[in-house]
Amino acid sequence: MAKIIVLGGCGAVGSKAVNTLVNDQTFSDVIIGDFDIGKATQMATELGVSALKFDAMDRQSCLDVISGCDLVLNCVGPFYSTVKTILGAAIESGINYVDICDDPDVTLEILEMDEAARKAGIIALIGMGASPGLTNLLAKLGADELLDETDTINIFHTHGGEPFEGDGVIGHRFHCMSIDIPMYLNGQLTYVKYFEEDGIALRQTFDFPLIGKEIPLYPYPHPEQLTLPRYINVKNVTNKGSVLPIAYYQLTSEICRLGLHSDEALDVKGQSIVPYDFALAFIKKERERLLQETNFGPQKGAMSIVLKGVKNGEALEYRLHTFSSSQALGEGTGIPAAAGAIMVQKGKVAGTGVIPPEGCIQPREFIDLYMPLMEASDTDAGKSGESSLIIERVDARGNVTQLDL
Repeated sequence: MAKIIVLGGCGAVGSKAVNTLVNDQTFSDVIIGDFDIGKATQMATELGVSALKFDAMDRQSCLDVISGCDLVLNCVGPFYSTVKTILGAAIESGINYVDICDDPDVTLEILEMDEAARKAGIIALIGMGASPGLTNLLAKLGADELLDETDTINIFHTHGGEPFEGDGVIGHRFHCMSIDIPMYLNGQLTYVKYFEEDGIALRQTFDFPLIGKEIPLYPYPHPEQLTLPRYINVKNVTNKGSVLPIAYYQLTSEICRLGLHSDEALDVKGQSIVPYDFALAFIKKERERLLQETNFGPQKGAMSIVLKGVKNGEALEYRLHTFSSSQALGEGTGIPAAAGAIMVQKGKVAGTGVIPPEGCIQPREFIDLYMPLMEASDTDAGKSGESSLIIERVDARGNVTQLDL
């Protein structure tokens, strides 16, 4: 009888992880842990599972809610505020752990908890979502199997049209635009700023299969730039992304640039107003308007990992694309997170300690599990969208050949 608790199980990502785990049945007992116990209880009743209330900022609450579980899946963002408390509780309790942490600054901090996790005899699989997560494993697959020498790994991603976006998602974007953004350039970890010249110089467009051509992309502070060079001999690792429709992402960017994401209260005609609270409400309202005005249609998402290097003396580029015309942030992150949890429970994740995916998972084993789960999610939801993973080989003359995995 294996028991898993999904913390943040009511959110856009956590709910998809819960559904995937319930359908997979590796775990006989799936628990939804969430601060919103009303929503958690309703969801649990619909799925035939249980729900518990907890506070991600309170150590004792975290310890209490995970007690008796075999594995903790942490989907509570923003991670720069919550992950150390939850991971610390898992280590203290000796319980295996998986998260989707996508904040690079706190990733460096939780990597320092590696020794404590090893002493506790647990695996803490961190960053096991879409980006980071699937991106790490596709990069590892490409570097190990497609190239003799890897010079550059560029990670590109975009998504949009989800049924809803929580405050944590928008807060994470503000955080991404405000902090120094890590990029691994010319063999060294470098930091750029989103709104300054060095960050602006990294902006570009990219053609995503099925999703669209010339999609604008911006520097993204995700952990791949920090962890991939630890496991792959590479000179450059970059990460760039955006959210669709682009007008919505640019609105979020402009609000952040103007400082309206501040949590310092202002006196406005005798009322105390927190700009951050206003910004969240305004962005969510405008998102609905922009989705309607652009006739956006169903949610969609794509990621592309572009590797450049040498194979048998020939300079080559490989593009590994994963995309869906009916799934986006929720499924794209929640399903790989669930797959990571399943692999941990089945003993398919190597070692103990705090480890990113590329350090402890065989990419092909993961893909063999992940792709059927994605397809099953479409079928269960009655969706008719297209999801796929394709690999393209580009030679020095620009000739493109599609390969089988």
